[in-house]
Amino acid sequence: MKFRFWGVRGSIPSPGPRTARYGGNTTCIEVRSDDGTLIILDAGTGIFALAQDLLARLPVSANIFITHSHWDHIHGLPFFTPLFIRGNRVRLHGALDPASGRGIEHVLAVQLQNSYFPVGEAQMDANIEYHTLTVGQSVGVGDAVVDNVVMHHPVTNLGYRVSCNGKSLFFTGDHEPFYNLYAPDDARHAPYQAHMQLRQREIDAAMQDVDALIVDSSYTREEYPAKQGWGHGTLDAALAMAIRVGARRLYITHHEPTRSDDELEAVFAAAMARHQPLPARLKVFLAYEGLEVELG
Repeated sequence: MKFRFWGVRGSIPSPGPRTARYGGNTTCIEVRSDDGTLIILDAGTGIFALAQDLLARLPVSANIFITHSHWDHIHGLPFFTPLFIRGNRVRLHGALDPASGRGIEHVLAVQLQNSYFPVGEAQMDANIEYHTLTVGQSVGVGDAVVDNVVMHHPVTNLGYRVSCNGKSLFFTGDHEPFYNLYAPDDARHAPYQAHMQLRQREIDAAMQDVDALIVDSSYTREEYPAKQGWGHGTLDAALAMAIRVGARRLYITHHEPTRSDDELEAVFAAAMARHQPLPARLKVFLAYEGLEVELG
């Protein structure tokens, strides 16, 4: 199994000379199972470049797993060129929206409203299928299995574990470390603490001993207090998570869009220094567009 990053920025695309080394596109990860099955994790603007690459290998059969419906994780979807080509098959997987009660098909339907986009789904010639996931559901995709768990974010965000022939990766989508909403002297503090601990155990179990852990690490620990509740993690939290669950490789992603490549490397180095010594088997990387990893 192998995977490749096509977009690594968070919140909004940030192209330009300050982000040229790591890339300015938003989240998209291509996964190939051992038998070549194509799994795509999120459809940020990075999916456009992936689409151009796929045009050389028609017909395309793709399973797109959406972590959640915030724009930076879906706004490349209408530009996924294989959707417009007859003979291609695209299956879109994602969570039920508890606010509207609608399934994953709602994501594309909203994007393709005439007010926002000039082309409707009727003009897309691919065979498009929708699969609204049940929390905790396992999905077989070729020779791979995709499992999900609910992460901590303002909307339902599914973290995905992709497993194939003894190798595995886990992608958090957007995730913020848990924090108690209530003061210690509030009667709600203890029950909420127990709830958080249960949720954390569920997430840790889904990540346990993963070969590659790909984590939303938008902020530094100094920036985080002003961003609490926004639904994103820190570099330090990602390192602590990888150590806690016994991951073999950690890939830092969802880079803050205002941060230049030089600044990104500086805050990464500072976080790494704080967590030394790391477990011997844990290797840590800053994700960049074009980075391809084979889990041999």
